[in-house]
Amino acid sequence: MSLISILPISPADLDTLVDLSRKVFFDSFNHLNTPDNMKEYMDRAFNPEQLLSELKNPMSEFYFITVEDTVAGYLKLNKDTAQSDIRDETSLEIERIYVDQAFQGKGLGAVLMTKAVERAKDLNLQYIWLGVWEKNTDAKRFYERHGFVEFGNHEFKMGDDVQTDILMRRETVRGVRE
Repeated sequence: MSLISILPISPADLDTLVDLSRKVFFDSFNHLNTPDNMKEYMDRAFNPEQLLSELKNPMSEFYFITVEDTVAGYLKLNKDTAQSDIRDETSLEIERIYVDQAFQGKGLGAVLMTKAVERAKDLNLQYIWLGVWEKNTDAKRFYERHGFVEFGNHEFKMGDDVQTDILMRRETVRGVRE
């Protein structure tokens, strides 16, 4: 079995984070969006200054998942004021959970999800929530398999296209590990 590790991301990892963020987002959504909308969003969300600002936010946590020392994906978690929508002090947001296409189907998403649940429990938070694009049915099924249920929606701007994200949440059982 391959050695899988989850490692905190620091500002020193910025170039790797920028490259990976752009690659996995492009690979995941390019076929469903216009080139102009993809470029506008990626240039805004995944530029070095923006990601460095997010990395330095004490209310956000970033983690790489590696397989045999190769970065295969990453996780971004937000607490309190860093949350993109709800900003509930009893919750943890999974803002990004991405696995590079070359590593998909190997259970790495589940490993990252376990990390998110563990962090919520470590922080004694009531629930975890996330937004998933309504057209991303594979991701929605993944979250459902991990105990998430739909509780609302919000708008997500992809360039000039206003899309709908389904909001999903999962209760945590404080102090109990999966």
